[in-house]
Amino acid sequence: MRSICLKALLIFFIMLLCGCQPHSTSKLESKTQVVIAIDATFVPMAFMNQENQLDGFEVDLIKEVAREASLDYELVNIEWGGLFGGLITKKFDLVISSVGIIEERKKRMAFSIPYLQSGVAVLARNDLKNVESLEDLEKQNAKVGAQINTTSYYFLEKYSGIEIKTYDKFGHAVIDLANKGVDAVVGDSVQANYYFKNNTDLIGKAHFVGSRMTSEFYGIVIRKEDKELKDKVDASLKGLLKNGVIKKLHQKWELGEFAAVPKPS
Repeated sequence: MRSICLKALLIFFIMLLCGCQPHSTSKLESKTQVVIAIDATFVPMAFMNQENQLDGFEVDLIKEVAREASLDYELVNIEWGGLFGGLITKKFDLVISSVGIIEERKKRMAFSIPYLQSGVAVLARNDLKNVESLEDLEKQNAKVGAQINTTSYYFLEKYSGIEIKTYDKFGHAVIDLANKGVDAVVGDSVQANYYFKNNTDLIGKAHFVGSRMTSEFYGIVIRKEDKELKDKVDASLKGLLKNGVIKKLHQKWELGEFAAVPKPS
C-alpha cells in the first residue's frame, strides 16, 4: 500500500512539472533578446528629453518594431562614431540612427527594408552673396561644415572647391554657422529643418540653399550573418508601413516635406 502511495505521489509531481515546464519554456523562446544602438543627438529623430529619457521618431519606431517582431530589447545611446564598429564586434545587434542605405555601407553590413526617405539639405549664411546652390559655394571656395562619416560628409566630398570642416555632432556645426565659423552646413534634411526652426541663434542669419539636394532611404542596420533577425525586422516594418503606424509617427514628430514614408510593398 505504501509503495502504491509513493508511486502515486511521484506520478503527481511528474505531471505537475510537465504541466508547468513547457509553458514557461515557450514564453522564453518566444522572445529574441537584442541590444539596439541609437545616437540620441539627431533631433527630432532621437534625443534625450527633459526627463532624461530617450525620445523621438526613431525611438518610437523601434518600440513598435520590437513589439511586432517579439524582440526583448535594450536601447542604448551610443555616439555616431561607435555605432558601426560596435555592431560588427557584437556589442549590440541592431542600429537605428537615420543611417542612409548606401553601397559603401552595404559591403560590411546588412540593412532592413527602408522605413523613411530623406536626403541632404544645405543651410548657408545670409550675409553670403549670390548663394543659391552648392556650385555657388564652390565658386567662392566656401568653408562648409558636416558631421564626419555621414552621407552629408560623403556628398560634400564631390565638390573639390569646397573646404570641408568636420564635426562629431551636427549641432556643433550649426553653432559654428551661427558664429560665422563656417559659411554653410550640410546635414540630414529633417535635422537641418529642426535646427533652422528652433535654434534662435539662426534667426535672420541663415537660409536653405535650394531644396533637398539628394534622396536617400534610411534602414535599420544588422550584421550580415544575422539573417533570421533581419527577416523578423523586415516583416515588422512591412506590417507597420501597411497599417499606417509609421505614417502616424511621421505626423506626430512633424517631419513634414523633409522626409517621406515609403509606400508599403
